[in-house]
Amino acid sequence: MARNQPVYVCSSCGGESLKWQGQCPHCSEWNTLTRMVGVRAQAGAGGGAGAGAAAVPVALAADPGAEERLSLGQSELDRVFGGGLGVGSVSLLGGEPGIGKSTLLLQVAAAVGAGRPVLYASGEESTQQITQRARRLSLTAPHLTLVSDNSLESIMALCTERRAALLVVDSIQTMQTSSVESSPGSAQQLREGTAALVRFAKQGGTSVIIVGHVTKDGAIAGPKLLEHLVDTVLYFDADAGSRYRMLRATKNRFGPVNELGFFAMSAAGLREVRNPSAIFLSRNPQPVPGSLVMVARDGGRPLLIEVQALTDATRFSTPRRVAQGVDANRLAMLLAVMSRHSRVSLAEHDVYVNLVGGLTITETATDLPLALALASSLRGEPLDGKLVAFGELGLTGEVRPVPYGEERLKELHKQGYTRAIVPQQNAPRSAADGVKVIAVSTLAEALDAAFAPAPRA
Repeated sequence: MARNQPVYVCSSCGGESLKWQGQCPHCSEWNTLTRMVGVRAQAGAGGGAGAGAAAVPVALAADPGAEERLSLGQSELDRVFGGGLGVGSVSLLGGEPGIGKSTLLLQVAAAVGAGRPVLYASGEESTQQITQRARRLSLTAPHLTLVSDNSLESIMALCTERRAALLVVDSIQTMQTSSVESSPGSAQQLREGTAALVRFAKQGGTSVIIVGHVTKDGAIAGPKLLEHLVDTVLYFDADAGSRYRMLRATKNRFGPVNELGFFAMSAAGLREVRNPSAIFLSRNPQPVPGSLVMVARDGGRPLLIEVQALTDATRFSTPRRVAQGVDANRLAMLLAVMSRHSRVSLAEHDVYVNLVGGLTITETATDLPLALALASSLRGEPLDGKLVAFGELGLTGEVRPVPYGEERLKELHKQGYTRAIVPQQNAPRSAADGVKVIAVSTLAEALDAAFAPAPRA
């Protein structure tokens, strides 16, 4: 009987207490303790009698066997997951309302359900609504089963009965486990429900994808423990008014972190964008001042992005500095370096910089192309349309190397660019195919090379 003694869990910090108190003894918050039954939370929600079985130790030298992955039907999705969805893995997908989370997961469920049993459980929509969406997207899957329920125990029992290879839960905020006496969406329900799904996935080998709502700050709602419990955390993002969507992995135990996938929303659902550089290269047909292409690296892939800069004589006592897609503090540092080491002074000019496509880049490879674009706008001279640059600028005016220089050069060659201004230490040892590499050591050398007459074809 002692094992069935209820415990009280704090909705603020997750701390446990054996008796109810007005104030949590762990975080000192008031009226946050909620009653839950300890044994049912540990065993009943975990998926059967196996929850209490002793773990079997395995030697590190033992053969783990071949790693099995589930293909999700689109190469961009498989890339973000690290080569496909791991068997027995638990993934958490977050994003703004209406961005396409349910549409994407319905497409994933249909792709996997073409050959394996899949259960799509929704606590927000009826099966009729999901079926209508599948018809609009022209999705058919003989092994896909839909259920509208908010009881995790019933969903896991049905998943076990169907022997599903994939379980989609949309969303975790609408689900409820009987081990916690609180309403769906509370901190205790989120924590215990996710923990039950993790135990269910690890014991049965079923892959689970969970949809999580986000707060007004863009973070997944609920305690941060939710992201610690799962294997993969994905964020679905989009620029306002854009038809393109970006899926980023911020945590992945089965693949690289910060991997990025690009999708386009259409009448037939989300379609992968296999050449994302084309999104950020919608340039004018003729070269214009203040525009330059750079090779940035976001996640595990190089991207060609157009950098735009505009300088204008200020009409205020303090010049304006506006940065979209880059760090405003780093822009201020670049302006100081340009004034000190290349005699390009913008102290009496308003400065506006923008990365086309709405992407935000945090790496330092944007320094050199930003400086060249600003100098081009100030001089009113366009740069060569086939010119690409990347590199970091130091406070002493030197151009410093950036990682993955050879991969960046290969990417710009694929897109048809023929000239590249790169740091001296990023210059390839052998001549690059079809690309004239101009290696520079200082910002002054880079400016001279950028505004030198372009060689005739």
